Amino acid sequence: MTKEEAWAAFAEQYNHRMHGPSDAFKFAWNAATKAEREACAKLCDVLAVHPKYASDITKLAAQAIRARGDSETNR
Repeated sequence: MTKEEAWAAFAEQYNHRMHGPSDAFKFAWNAATKAEREACAKLCDVLAVHPKYASDITKLAAQAIRARGDSETNR
């Protein structure tokens, strides 16, 4: 999710429902966290195929980052 997509999702959510400031903050925080995790995982994906950095560790790191996001989403 890009920053623009996160903002659009936030604006849509906030404008269509009655939320207090704390709900708006939680939504924005969650969207930003999701975007940052995906950016980190994508970096690991790039490193995993780079000849200098390629290793199972970078592949596992990307999987772990995404899994952490998935587990927090399902709470």
